[in-house]
Amino acid sequence: MRMNSRFSYLIIKIILVLAYGFVISSCSPKDSESVASKAASHVTIKNKGSDTIVNLAQAWAEMYTGVTSSVSVEVSGGGSGTGVAALINGTVDIANCSRQIKPKELEQAAQNTGKVPQEFIVGYDALAVYVHPDVPLDKITIPQLAEIYGENGTITQWRHLGIKHSSCPSDKIIRISRQSNSGTYFYFREALLGTDRDFRIGSLDLHGSKDVVEVIGRTPCAIGYSGMGYATSHVKMLEVATTADAPYYAPTLKNVLAKTYPIARPLYMYSLGEPTGAIKAYLDWILSAEGQKIVEKLGFVPLESN
Repeated sequence: MRMNSRFSYLIIKIILVLAYGFVISSCSPKDSESVASKAASHVTIKNKGSDTIVNLAQAWAEMYTGVTSSVSVEVSGGGSGTGVAALINGTVDIANCSRQIKPKELEQAAQNTGKVPQEFIVGYDALAVYVHPDVPLDKITIPQLAEIYGENGTITQWRHLGIKHSSCPSDKIIRISRQSNSGTYFYFREALLGTDRDFRIGSLDLHGSKDVVEVIGRTPCAIGYSGMGYATSHVKMLEVATTADAPYYAPTLKNVLAKTYPIARPLYMYSLGEPTGAIKAYLDWILSAEGQKIVEKLGFVPLESN
């Protein structure tokens, strides 16, 4: 019995060794190298920042990765300041900004990563001034907006604009704004108030461009600002003039290109250092005619039209 048990044990062991050898041999070095090569050749580009651009950046990413299987693009928002902070920390490849990066931020990025961010203008945007459709107002001036949003501003009621707003019983203007790390917030404040005056407290500050438009669409007393590409049928965009005596212009593609609409700006992407490889190829594609078609499709102003 002992000999039979031992013999059986040896037979089983031999069978297991032969089976293991068959499995190993069936997975050839060539196949292993192929899998490793595929993994090594796939690149993930991390892209973060401006909420103004986030929908556009997502559309670019989906289109590009649909035809370029070796590259994935991970897109997230959070505001221009969030994107720049990630660039400074070296945790993203590309930061999206609706404002220009500051000299101090360039210096911090260089100190932290050893690389100087490179700037790319990827399109243009008009900041529209939105109100609820019930507001009996179609135009506004930059000085009036400054008095609505600025410190010690004199316009707090709709009647101060010379209108009777029957859908807003309180007559109080509800100011919708963006959070302070937003490039849209930064640009709009500078466009209205310059550098010597700040926004006054008491506005409803939202995290996303889309959120601004949605809140205004259900708030008859509200006024706010966001990219023209976020317009819906639930809001109205006002014509804007630099002064009461100047012509009024709507936020349209034509007026942005003609530089007549007074609250328009470039949209930026910043790479961490001089882009190379997959990152360069992606940025080149964004700046190409194909990439710029998506800019216009989403309601922004493409470079090729400028």
